[in-house]
Amino acid sequence: MNLSFGYNTNGFAHHKLEDALEIIADCGYRGVALTLDNYHCNPFMTEAADLARLKQLLGKLRLRMVIETGAQYLLHPQQRRHPTLISAENRQIRLEFLRRAVDIAAELEAECVSFWSGVAEANVPEHQAWDWLVTACMQLTEHAKRRGVQLAFEPVPGMLVDDTAKFEVLKKHITSARFGLTLDVGHVFCTENNPFRQVYGKFTSLIRNIHIEDIRDRKHDHLMFGEGELDFTAVLRALHNNKCTTLINVELPRDGHRAPDVARRAIQFLNATSQKIALNPPG
Repeated sequence: MNLSFGYNTNGFAHHKLEDALEIIADCGYRGVALTLDNYHCNPFMTEAADLARLKQLLGKLRLRMVIETGAQYLLHPQQRRHPTLISAENRQIRLEFLRRAVDIAAELEAECVSFWSGVAEANVPEHQAWDWLVTACMQLTEHAKRRGVQLAFEPVPGMLVDDTAKFEVLKKHITSARFGLTLDVGHVFCTENNPFRQVYGKFTSLIRNIHIEDIRDRKHDHLMFGEGELDFTAVLRALHNNKCTTLINVELPRDGHRAPDVARRAIQFLNATSQKIALNPPG
C-alpha cells in the first residue's frame, strides 16, 4: 500500500514547531498538517523570512503539508474558536485569519487550507448564519483562486455544517473547483449513517484532506487508535481501493502532553494495518 500519513501539529502544542516537525519526520510520517497557532506560525506575526526558513525545513525533511486553521484561542484569549465565520460580531477577524492562512499556504506550497463553519449562536437565525457562511466562503474562494491555493471545508459535529449532506448544500453555492472537502474519518462515524467506504467513494473527487483518529459511541472525542471502536482495516482498505493520494493526517490534539510517544505509536499502528491489508487482499 502507498497511503501517505501525516500528523497534525495541534497534537504538538507544547513543542516548538521546528522540533515538532523533526519528530514527525523522524517517526516516518510523509507529511504534516500545520495548525496555525499562537506559537506555530502565527499568521499575524510570521514574517517572510520565517516562512522561507520553514519552507526550507519542510523540504529538508521531505514533508508534504496542509494548512489547518482550528487553533483554539488564537483569535480570542477567552473564547474557544471565536469568532467564527457565522459569529454575530467580529466575523471579519476570522475571514482575515483565513485569508492570511491562504497566503501562507501559497508561500509554503501547501496542498490545501482546511477550515470549518463554526457553531451557530443561539441568537442568530439559521438562515442568517447560512447567508454569512456562504458569503464568506465565496470571498475566501476568490482569494484562494488569486493565490493558486486549494480550500478544503470540514464538516464538524456540533457546528452549523456538521455532516456531508450540509456540505453538499454549501457546495451548491460554491461551485469553484478550488472549494473542496476535508473528510474526517472519526466525524463520519459520528454523523453519517452510511459505511465509511460509501461516504468516501461518493466524495472522492472533492476530498483534498483527510483526518484520522479513533471514536467511541459516536461521541466526538478524538481517541488514540485502539481506544475506540473503528475498524481501521476497513477504513484503510477503502482508501487504498479508491487509490487515495491525499494526505491522511492523524489528529490527536488532546495528547500533546505525550506527543512524541503517541505520534510513534500512531504511525506504527497505521503502517502495521496497511501491511496486513497488503498481505491479505480480499478474496
